[in-house]
Amino acid sequence: VLLVYFFTTIGINASFRDLLGGGKPLLILLAATVVFMVLQNVTGIGVASALGLEPAVGILGGTVSLIGGHGTSIAWAPVFDEKYGISGAAEIGIACATFGLVLASLMGGPIAKFLISRHDLAPAAEETLDIGVKQEDRGMDIHYMDVLDAILSIHICVIIGFLLDSALKSAGVQLPLFVSCLFAGILMSNLRPKALPRITGTSWPSRTPAIALIADVSLGTFLAMSLMSMKLWELASLAGPLVLILGAQVLVAAIFIIFIVFRLMGKSYEAAVVSAGFGGFSMGATPTAMANMSAVTKRYGACHEAFIIVPLVGAFFIDIANVIIIQQLLSWIG
Repeated sequence: VLLVYFFTTIGINASFRDLLGGGKPLLILLAATVVFMVLQNVTGIGVASALGLEPAVGILGGTVSLIGGHGTSIAWAPVFDEKYGISGAAEIGIACATFGLVLASLMGGPIAKFLISRHDLAPAAEETLDIGVKQEDRGMDIHYMDVLDAILSIHICVIIGFLLDSALKSAGVQLPLFVSCLFAGILMSNLRPKALPRITGTSWPSRTPAIALIADVSLGTFLAMSLMSMKLWELASLAGPLVLILGAQVLVAAIFIIFIVFRLMGKSYEAAVVSAGFGGFSMGATPTAMANMSAVTKRYGACHEAFIIVPLVGAFFIDIANVIIIQQLLSWIG
């Protein structure tokens, strides 16, 4: 529910101008991500082989668990167990996904700060943030009616998102619900007639402090609940080789982000924010990417484009690419 709330607010804040401007960067980021996914698996296989482990363990410590996350790890575990004889495949995948999530949270912000400081970057204009408020604006007042109006607008978009999700499933297209709600928010914000009167007597709450507040609370609460449910102490016995694999993955990811992603995305402030997001989903998950970008924009300023292209790549396109890459690599090593 919190994840649906959060991504709906991102859709409400989006404009077609941003989406059109994000077309080329979206394709560039997607291409860079696919290259990185192959590199991540090659890194995992290389370290696992050097340690005398089965190459398949390296794929478990690659995109299966890191970009794929807990769900992908659990889904693929029976294949690694039955076909490749890796006992405890689910535990290995969950361990890597768990530590990857923590490492992703720690990596994105510092990388963005390094890039922004080194290249003296700043946002092109002062605008309302997509999530939360800037550090110097903590004293901002938000009227309770603004919050209620924002919640009403979110619920309208969620209802449309549910209908869109049902229509897509009927057509044989399977998407996460929050992606459908993201699109519903985009459609409502951009296709709704500007002159259409609202029963609240207010304008549509796109890019308002109330929407930013709800986005901040939803994302923060979701991540806190996710991290509180992790039992890290149960993973101690799986340390050793996994620490080396994850250490190598973090190093490769950091180098790739600084020297490839940032440069391909234009070496701008937007590129630095996208780099923080890339650090989030390359080792963790899309919500982690959004949290990384939120932390950066709260300190340095808004970046609407990044909050559109990163979740589209991180929450949709890479899941499709990941299945193809994993299957291909397993056929090569098998």
